Amino acid sequence: MNIPDDLQYTSDHEWVQISNGNARIGITDYAQDALGDVVFVEVPSVGATVELGASIGEVESTKSVSDIYAPLTGTVVEVNELLDASPGKLNEDPYGDGWLCLISVGETSELDGLLDASTYRELTGE
Repeated sequence: MNIPDDLQYTSDHEWVQISNGNARIGITDYAQDALGDVVFVEVPSVGATVELGASIGEVESTKSVSDIYAPLTGTVVEVNELLDASPGKLNEDPYGDGWLCLISVGETSELDGLLDASTYRELTGE
């Protein structure tokens, strides 16, 4: 299982990459593997305000439908429109072309609640 050291994680299996006050988010390799073949992705709209822990979209696979949870509070500034036509990018490249959205971080104190790669590995048994 691929768990990059330069990202942060949630216990709900989202990854977070912080850069210039923004958080790029996606689902982890562990999550996409558990889901199976992704056939549909719903992401929040640009301009939407998201709250830490709230559902901001969903991923539908051949096995199930799973919610995507906001790892931080903020405003959605960009979404990955590539996923509309190619939802399988979540399986193929969860940390690259399969990212979900970019959130302008509203509460920097919430960053303290994210997991580092080592802690996420322990959580997933990797």
